[in-house]
Amino acid sequence: MKERQQNILIIGAGLCGSLLSLRMGQRGYNVNVYEMRPDIRKTDISAGRSINLAFSDRGNKGMKLVGLEEKVKELCIPMNGRMLHDREGNTFLSNYSGRDHEYINSISREGLNAMLLDEAEKHENVKIHFNKKCLSVDFENTTAHFEEYHTKDKFIEDADCIIATDGAGSALRRSYYLERKFLFSFSQEYLTHGYKELTILPTENGGYKTYKSALHIWPRGDFMVIALPNLDGSFTVTLFLSYAEGDYNFNNLTTPEIVTEFFQKEFPDALELMPNLVDDFFENPTAPLGTVKCSPWYYKGNTLLMGDSAHAIVPFYGQGMNASFEDVVEFDAIIDKNEGDWETIFSEYGKTRKKNTDAIADLAIDNFHEMKDHVGQVIFQEKRKIEMALEKEFPEDYSSKYSLVTFNEYIGYREAMLRGRAQDKAILNMLSDGVISSEDDIKDILDKVKIETEAILEDDKIAGLH
Repeated sequence: MKERQQNILIIGAGLCGSLLSLRMGQRGYNVNVYEMRPDIRKTDISAGRSINLAFSDRGNKGMKLVGLEEKVKELCIPMNGRMLHDREGNTFLSNYSGRDHEYINSISREGLNAMLLDEAEKHENVKIHFNKKCLSVDFENTTAHFEEYHTKDKFIEDADCIIATDGAGSALRRSYYLERKFLFSFSQEYLTHGYKELTILPTENGGYKTYKSALHIWPRGDFMVIALPNLDGSFTVTLFLSYAEGDYNFNNLTTPEIVTEFFQKEFPDALELMPNLVDDFFENPTAPLGTVKCSPWYYKGNTLLMGDSAHAIVPFYGQGMNASFEDVVEFDAIIDKNEGDWETIFSEYGKTRKKNTDAIADLAIDNFHEMKDHVGQVIFQEKRKIEMALEKEFPEDYSSKYSLVTFNEYIGYREAMLRGRAQDKAILNMLSDGVISSEDDIKDILDKVKIETEAILEDDKIAGLH
């Protein structure tokens, strides 16, 4: 492709920034990427940060866009459903979909990021600079102020446009907020819970100590543990727990004895797999869980927020990375229609994308409560049983909320949320009222769910909830 003379400066070389730099490089722009951390391909910097992620259909759209769909499969471990563990160590596999071809993947954050950086650097017009921290952005003059990590030297870079993919702590977003040059709305909300990374190590011969092809959940009402498989036979385990509430919380788990007692009582089967628990617990940091929403994402045709810098979400729908990759796909489609006119591109992108990222942020908080509590309830399990049967018998006519969000990548998150919530309400209401049960004729259930769902959607519309 003929090289365009326009210079794009991207702040942040994480998952979103590396995919964006690759795509803009493919389009022929001169791209400079500045990343505050060292090069992950040369340094291990994962400690305490989620090292594997759930990769699904929306994220795969990004891989298709840049021609890496086959290559990324080598990094993936398919997970067909949730493996639920109760306190007695009993397990129950709840599939993600009634359609056999639908599943999510566990993928290494580092492996995927490294692959995208390698692919981006194959383009002569893409340069990636590490250990360069962005201090602020002069969005009126399209310049960014940086500091070199080792020498502490400060320098300024300019470009035709600046796109910030620098995560929840974005320097550009902070500049928008602090400069007060235009009306900028910003909210950052934290859950009362935090998270800590732990590990189930592989067996001595490199095998998996528990079932490989599932996302494992130990739901306990107010808290939970989850585990995702890695290619090396290990599982990345995450404890989600309140900072201050409940008999056990991050503030009072202060000694090896208390930590072991907590796991022995609540997660005995997980503890058996984790002789390294205490070491992991005290070595790895406890991190907060927050949602960032802001508006507008852009300033004129000069600067734009993308990925977590625009819409950080909690991780409970497994959609953070997928949403950021979908950002790049949507952005690319708008460039196709308005190439060269950055102000129109940024404006259109914000207009079409924000309603969907707001929706997935809300859905992720819904799913937090579902995973730690509802999945263990009888009525919820009955609902899932019905939904699996509907998807299996009527694959073209029914998709659960989870399927709408995760596997129907050409439906926006907002549409998936509105329809999915209405379906959930319809099924739960009818189960509570005895109108349906999982023993009924499946076609009758489908008809009733459809009628009730449409009625709820109509009521929500009248109430102004759409």
